[in-house]
Amino acid sequence: MSRRLPAAVGYHCSHEQLSPSALLDHVQQAQRAGFQAAMCSDHFHPWLPSQGQSGFSWSWLGAAMQATGLSFGTVCAPGQRYHPAIIAQAAATLAEMFPGRFWLAIGSGEALNERINGAAWPEKSQRNARLREAAEVIRALWAGETVSHQGCFTVRQARLYSRPVSPPQLFGAALTAETARWMGSWADGLITAGSSLDGLRKVVDAFRNGGGAGKPLALQTAVSLASSRSQALAAAHDQWRHAALAADQIANLATPEEFAAACRPVTPDSLADKLLLATRVQELWDWLEQAAGLGFDHIYLHQINRDAVPQFIEACGESLRRQPAFAS
Repeated sequence: MSRRLPAAVGYHCSHEQLSPSALLDHVQQAQRAGFQAAMCSDHFHPWLPSQGQSGFSWSWLGAAMQATGLSFGTVCAPGQRYHPAIIAQAAATLAEMFPGRFWLAIGSGEALNERINGAAWPEKSQRNARLREAAEVIRALWAGETVSHQGCFTVRQARLYSRPVSPPQLFGAALTAETARWMGSWADGLITAGSSLDGLRKVVDAFRNGGGAGKPLALQTAVSLASSRSQALAAAHDQWRHAALAADQIANLATPEEFAAACRPVTPDSLADKLLLATRVQELWDWLEQAAGLGFDHIYLHQINRDAVPQFIEACGESLRRQPAFAS
């Protein structure tokens, strides 16, 4: 019996953790290893000061897409740090240069990245209203319309002259069932993050029940792969301990230093059920099979142990080449 596995196993590039040049090397290695897709984060600040990086994703995406033949996507929050018309232009340019290879996901964002322009950080309901307006503006610009808009932000007589033949898919980025249900009615697809199968099932069901039935589903999962469980936990605690914070903290803490302070009580053991920990690549494939059974078409793996990224990519590649079900 054939196994239900994702249509593509992708590699996630973390701009918070590694320099843009290192990420470019890694994504080329990922393509050689057999990964079929890639995505990257879009941050102005890292989560934690110790992560130490924060490259500009849009510059990097152009270089990465030229250097590989993979499909790419990113998640951004139009409306505050980025004017939605600029995001529409940036995405249209990539989609025109690399037809069929770029998708865009939009979400309500985090104060960590968005409040740098000095504007007040809105409540979630206001951020959602802004996000919905941004989606409408972006789609109208991709369609070639001259757009004027007055609401959560202002657009005056904007028109995109360089556009792809077909616009990219516009995904909604949701971490909760409530947000996923709302996005089901207007997004082209859903991207979420996590490793708890029960939690992911709730998000998927909500998206489908909200109008997203039949639309594509993507998943980004933070992985700590190491030779022992204790090493996997130590690496997770060093680089990704903010995973233990509550959703409202993730959204509202304003600086890497505030995240570091909030994470002081977090212990390695408290991350055991927050991230995907593994000592063998086969454990990842077993989990991928279960996640794909929820309906995820593309699953992007993020090795949070930044000191072992090349080894992670190579180990996954060796296993991918032995997994005929992934290639079908």
